Amino acid sequence: MVNLTVNGRSQTLDVAPDVPLLWAIRDELGLTGTKFGCGAAHCGACTVHVEGQPVRSCVMPVGKVAGKKITTIEGLSRDGRSHPLQKAWVAEQVPQCGYCQSGQIMQAAALLAANRNPSREQIVQHMNGNICRCGTYVRIVRAIERAAKEG
Repeated sequence: MVNLTVNGRSQTLDVAPDVPLLWAIRDELGLTGTKFGCGAAHCGACTVHVEGQPVRSCVMPVGKVAGKKITTIEGLSRDGRSHPLQKAWVAEQVPQCGYCQSGQIMQAAALLAANRNPSREQIVQHMNGNICRCGTYVRIVRAIERAAKEG
């Protein structure tokens, strides 16, 4: 049994402590916004926040995050309103296939939580390692800049 707090809700899961957090989130909790990409922490599609920090959930054992605050893409919005990044993603028409987008948004949200007005260079550096096979990197950067500006 592992106790987690996911998107503000306390959860007790009947899983082994070495199960990747990704599978606990998707299979046990039914939160399918977090995606499986590579399984080796190289692509960022599975990015969630643990205590506000971006983490690759595909390689994070659920036992290591027991008792910690976890936020998935489903928990990013507050009071039913889209997060500023989600709004900017739509405004800048970022997604093509959309598969990597939840991980991209979670990585970007961690940046904006730490730095409300990042430079373009800081954005590019922080987002390095989150792969978009469709190559929408320019739009991703613009969306992050827009979200920072609109707050």
